[in-house]
Amino acid sequence: VQLQAYGGGLVQVGDSLKLDCAASGRTLTNYIMGWFRQAPGKEREFVAAINRGGTVRYYADSVKGRFTISRDNAKNTVFLQMNSLKSEDTAVYYCAAAGTTSITTAIAMYPYWGQGTLVTVSS
Repeated sequence: VQLQAYGGGLVQVGDSLKLDCAASGRTLTNYIMGWFRQAPGKEREFVAAINRGGTVRYYADSVKGRFTISRDNAKNTVFLQMNSLKSEDTAVYYCAAAGTTSITTAIAMYPYWGQGTLVTVSS
């Protein structure tokens, strides 16, 4: 499956932004979907994940209550709604797909990755 992330940009602290991840090649119904991010000089980290049916979501503590992951399997797309953005949310955001049967936060379990989209939160 090929993934393409969209929607990054420059926003102010407190603003909202929505990222899209469009898939091609295979239906996303077969995959757990996750969002990860990598800030300058830091390791890539887990942000959020959603199960195949879109009924179970899991978030990193740092984004819980501010970010929402969702999916539209009919459109083969996954979304990340980001609200109340903070300067520490600045990073390149990646969507990824895992063939596991349940949600995982482990980067190594996601074999398919999009190219990343840059989110810059300015104060």
